[in-house]
Amino acid sequence: MKLYGAVASPYVTRVMMFAAIKGIELPLEPVPGGGSPRSPEYMAFTPIAKIPSLDVDGKCIAESEVICEYLEDLGEGKSGLPADPMDRATSRLISRIVDLYLAPHTGTFFQQMNPAKRDEQVLASTAQALGKGFSYLEHYMGPGPFCVGDKPSLGDCSAAPYVMLIKKVVFANFDVLADPTEGEGRLATWWQAIEADKSCSHWVNEYSTAVDSFMQAMGKRITGQA
Repeated sequence: MKLYGAVASPYVTRVMMFAAIKGIELPLEPVPGGGSPRSPEYMAFTPIAKIPSLDVDGKCIAESEVICEYLEDLGEGKSGLPADPMDRATSRLISRIVDLYLAPHTGTFFQQMNPAKRDEQVLASTAQALGKGFSYLEHYMGPGPFCVGDKPSLGDCSAAPYVMLIKKVVFANFDVLADPTEGEGRLATWWQAIEADKSCSHWVNEYSTAVDSFMQAMGKRITGQA
Protein backbone atom coordinates (compact mmCIF):
# COMPACT_ATOMS: atom_id res chain seq x y z
CA MET A 1 0.00 0.00 0.00
CA LYS A 2 1.42 3.38 -1.02
CA LEU A 3 0.18 6.91 -1.61
CA TYR A 4 0.93 8.79 -4.80
CA GLY A 5 1.33 12.55 -4.57
CA ALA A 6 3.38 15.33 -3.03
CA VAL A 7 3.15 17.19 0.27
CA ALA A 8 2.54 20.44 -1.62
CA SER A 9 -1.09 19.29 -1.90
CA PRO A 10 -3.32 19.88 1.15
CA TYR A 11 -5.21 16.73 0.19
CA VAL A 12 -2.07 14.60 0.22
CA THR A 13 -1.15 16.16 3.57
CA ARG A 14 -4.66 15.31 4.84
CA VAL A 15 -4.09 11.62 4.18
CA MET A 16 -0.55 11.57 5.54
CA MET A 17 -1.67 13.30 8.73
CA PHE A 18 -4.58 10.90 9.10
CA ALA A 19 -2.26 7.91 8.70
CA ALA A 20 0.10 9.47 11.26
CA ILE A 21 -2.55 9.95 13.96
CA LYS A 22 -3.61 6.34 13.38
CA GLY A 23 -0.03 5.12 13.60
CA ILE A 24 -0.06 3.61 10.10
CA GLU A 25 3.14 3.64 8.06
CA LEU A 26 2.11 4.95 4.65
CA PRO A 27 4.85 5.37 2.03
CA LEU A 28 4.49 8.55 -0.05
CA GLU A 29 5.78 8.21 -3.60
CA PRO A 30 5.91 10.53 -6.62
CA VAL A 31 3.22 10.18 -9.25
CA PRO A 32 4.23 7.56 -11.84
CA GLY A 33 5.32 8.87 -15.20
CA GLY A 34 7.56 11.71 -14.09
CA GLY A 35 5.40 13.29 -11.40
CA SER A 36 2.63 14.71 -13.58
CA PRO A 37 -0.95 13.62 -12.80
CA ARG A 38 -1.57 13.91 -16.55
CA SER A 39 1.09 11.38 -17.48
CA PRO A 40 -0.21 8.40 -19.47
CA GLU A 41 1.10 6.04 -16.77
CA TYR A 42 -0.80 7.78 -14.00
CA MET A 43 -3.97 8.30 -16.00
CA ALA A 44 -4.01 4.58 -16.74
CA PHE A 45 -4.06 4.09 -12.96
CA THR A 46 -6.63 6.81 -12.26
CA PRO A 47 -8.34 8.70 -15.10
CA ILE A 48 -9.42 11.30 -12.53
CA ALA A 49 -5.79 12.46 -12.82
CA LYS A 50 -5.60 14.09 -9.41
CA ILE A 51 -3.58 13.52 -6.26
CA PRO A 52 -3.57 11.75 -3.96
CA SER A 53 -4.40 8.23 -4.96
CA LEU A 54 -3.81 5.10 -2.93
CA ASP A 55 -2.27 2.04 -4.56
CA VAL A 56 -3.51 -1.12 -2.85
CA ASP A 57 -1.96 -4.11 -4.58
CA GLY A 58 -2.32 -2.38 -7.94
CA LYS A 59 -5.89 -1.23 -7.34
CA CYS A 60 -6.63 2.49 -7.08
CA ILE A 61 -8.54 4.33 -4.40
CA ALA A 62 -8.97 7.99 -5.39
CA GLU A 63 -10.00 11.11 -3.44
CA SER A 64 -8.45 11.99 -0.08
CA GLU A 65 -11.67 11.63 1.92
CA VAL A 66 -12.32 8.14 0.57
CA ILE A 67 -8.71 7.15 1.17
CA CYS A 68 -8.97 8.22 4.81
CA GLU A 69 -12.19 6.26 5.23
CA TYR A 70 -10.50 3.20 3.71
CA LEU A 71 -7.58 3.50 6.15
CA GLU A 72 -10.12 3.71 8.97
CA ASP A 73 -12.05 0.70 7.67
CA LEU A 74 -8.89 -1.41 7.67
CA GLY A 75 -9.14 -1.45 11.45
CA GLU A 76 -5.41 -0.99 11.87
CA GLY A 77 -3.79 1.30 14.43
CA LYS A 78 -5.69 3.85 16.46
CA SER A 79 -9.06 5.10 15.37
CA GLY A 80 -9.02 8.26 13.28
CA LEU A 81 -12.61 9.00 14.26
CA PRO A 82 -14.24 9.43 17.68
CA ALA A 83 -16.15 6.51 19.21
CA ASP A 84 -19.47 8.32 19.64
CA PRO A 85 -21.63 8.33 16.45
CA MET A 86 -22.52 12.01 16.80
CA ASP A 87 -18.89 12.94 17.32
CA ARG A 88 -17.90 10.86 14.29
CA ALA A 89 -20.48 12.68 12.22
CA THR A 90 -19.19 16.02 13.50
CA SER A 91 -15.61 15.18 12.55
CA ARG A 92 -16.78 14.20 9.07
CA LEU A 93 -18.83 17.39 8.87
CA ILE A 94 -15.79 19.53 9.69
CA SER A 95 -13.97 17.82 6.82
CA ARG A 96 -16.90 18.46 4.51
CA ILE A 97 -17.09 22.14 5.49
CA VAL A 98 -13.42 22.52 4.54
CA ASP A 99 -14.05 21.07 1.08
CA LEU A 100 -17.26 23.00 0.40
CA TYR A 101 -16.86 26.34 2.17
CA LEU A 102 -13.12 27.02 2.48
CA ALA A 103 -11.34 25.31 -0.41
CA PRO A 104 -13.35 26.85 -3.29
CA HIS A 105 -12.40 30.40 -2.33
CA THR A 106 -8.64 29.98 -2.07
CA GLY A 107 -8.16 29.91 -5.84
CA THR A 108 -9.77 33.33 -6.18
CA PHE A 109 -7.14 34.84 -3.90
CA PHE A 110 -4.42 33.19 -5.97
CA GLN A 111 -5.89 34.88 -9.05
CA GLN A 112 -5.86 38.25 -7.25
CA MET A 113 -2.28 37.96 -6.00
CA ASN A 114 -0.88 40.66 -8.28
CA PRO A 115 -1.62 44.02 -6.53
CA ALA A 116 -1.74 45.82 -9.88
CA LYS A 117 -4.56 43.62 -11.13
CA ARG A 118 -6.73 43.17 -8.08
CA ASP A 119 -10.49 43.51 -8.21
CA GLU A 120 -11.48 44.88 -4.81
CA GLN A 121 -15.12 43.95 -5.32
CA VAL A 122 -14.21 40.33 -6.01
CA LEU A 123 -11.88 40.29 -3.00
CA ALA A 124 -14.56 41.69 -0.71
CA SER A 125 -17.20 39.15 -1.74
CA THR A 126 -14.73 36.24 -1.58
CA ALA A 127 -13.50 37.32 1.84
CA GLN A 128 -17.09 37.43 3.06
CA ALA A 129 -17.70 33.89 1.78
CA LEU A 130 -14.46 32.65 3.33
CA GLY A 131 -15.40 34.26 6.63
CA LYS A 132 -18.70 32.37 6.58
CA GLY A 133 -16.78 29.16 6.03
CA PHE A 134 -14.69 29.82 9.13
CA SER A 135 -17.83 30.63 11.10
CA TYR A 136 -19.28 27.25 10.09
CA LEU A 137 -16.16 25.53 11.37
CA GLU A 138 -16.35 27.37 14.66
CA HIS A 139 -20.06 26.65 15.05
CA TYR A 140 -19.75 22.90 14.62
CA MET A 141 -16.52 22.31 16.52
CA GLY A 142 -17.01 20.76 19.92
CA PRO A 143 -15.44 22.10 23.13
CA GLY A 144 -12.12 20.71 22.01
CA PRO A 145 -9.33 21.27 22.09
CA PHE A 146 -9.41 19.47 18.71
CA CYS A 147 -12.38 19.73 16.39
CA VAL A 148 -14.06 16.94 18.37
CA GLY A 149 -12.70 16.04 21.78
CA ASP A 150 -9.15 15.75 23.08
CA LYS A 151 -7.68 13.72 20.21
CA PRO A 152 -7.15 14.68 16.56
CA SER A 153 -9.44 13.04 14.03
CA LEU A 154 -10.44 13.22 10.38
CA GLY A 155 -11.82 16.75 10.64
CA ASP A 156 -8.54 18.06 12.01
CA CYS A 157 -6.57 16.36 9.24
CA SER A 158 -8.78 18.04 6.64
CA ALA A 159 -8.88 21.48 8.22
CA ALA A 160 -5.29 21.97 9.38
CA PRO A 161 -3.53 21.89 5.96
CA TYR A 162 -6.14 24.12 4.36
CA VAL A 163 -6.01 26.62 7.19
CA MET A 164 -2.23 26.73 6.78
CA LEU A 165 -2.71 27.36 3.06
CA ILE A 166 -5.15 30.19 3.78
CA LYS A 167 -2.70 31.68 6.26
CA LYS A 168 0.00 31.70 3.58
CA VAL A 169 -2.14 32.87 0.68
CA VAL A 170 -4.82 35.08 2.21
CA PHE A 171 -3.81 36.40 5.62
CA ALA A 172 -0.20 37.02 4.62
CA ASN A 173 -1.07 38.93 1.44
CA PHE A 174 -4.52 40.50 1.82
CA ASP A 175 -5.98 42.79 4.46
CA VAL A 176 -9.57 41.75 3.89
CA LEU A 177 -10.20 39.24 6.67
CA ALA A 178 -8.85 38.74 10.18
CA ASP A 179 -7.16 35.43 10.92
CA PRO A 180 -9.60 33.60 13.25
CA THR A 181 -6.87 31.23 14.46
CA GLU A 182 -5.17 34.10 16.27
CA GLY A 183 -6.44 35.55 19.51
CA GLU A 184 -8.67 33.77 22.02
CA GLY A 185 -11.55 32.29 20.02
CA ARG A 186 -12.45 28.65 19.48
CA LEU A 187 -10.47 28.41 16.24
CA ALA A 188 -7.45 29.84 18.04
CA THR A 189 -7.54 27.16 20.74
CA TRP A 190 -8.03 24.55 18.02
CA TRP A 191 -4.98 25.79 16.12
CA GLN A 192 -2.93 25.73 19.30
CA ALA A 193 -3.90 22.07 19.77
CA ILE A 194 -2.82 21.29 16.21
CA GLU A 195 0.55 22.95 16.76
CA ALA A 196 1.07 21.11 20.05
CA ASP A 197 0.33 17.65 18.66
CA LYS A 198 3.42 15.90 17.31
CA SER A 199 1.77 14.09 14.40
CA CYS A 200 -0.34 17.06 13.32
CA SER A 201 2.39 19.67 13.64
CA HIS A 202 4.90 17.54 11.73
CA TRP A 203 2.72 17.35 8.64
CA VAL A 204 1.44 20.91 8.91
CA ASN A 205 5.05 22.11 9.02
CA GLU A 206 6.00 19.89 6.08
CA TYR A 207 3.11 21.34 4.12
CA SER A 208 3.99 24.88 5.18
CA THR A 209 7.50 24.48 3.77
CA ALA A 210 6.09 23.15 0.49
CA VAL A 211 3.67 26.08 0.23
CA ASP A 212 6.49 28.55 0.85
CA SER A 213 8.43 27.09 -2.07
CA PHE A 214 5.36 27.29 -4.28
CA MET A 215 4.63 30.88 -3.26
CA GLN A 216 8.20 31.94 -3.97
CA ALA A 217 8.02 30.44 -7.45
CA MET A 218 4.64 32.07 -8.03
CA GLY A 219 5.97 35.44 -6.88
CA LYS A 220 8.80 35.23 -9.41
CA ARG A 221 6.32 34.55 -12.20
CA ILE A 222 4.16 37.50 -11.16
CA THR A 223 7.15 39.87 -11.12
CA GLY A 224 8.56 38.46 -14.37
CA GLN A 225 11.65 36.94 -12.75
CA ALA A 226 10.91 33.47 -14.14
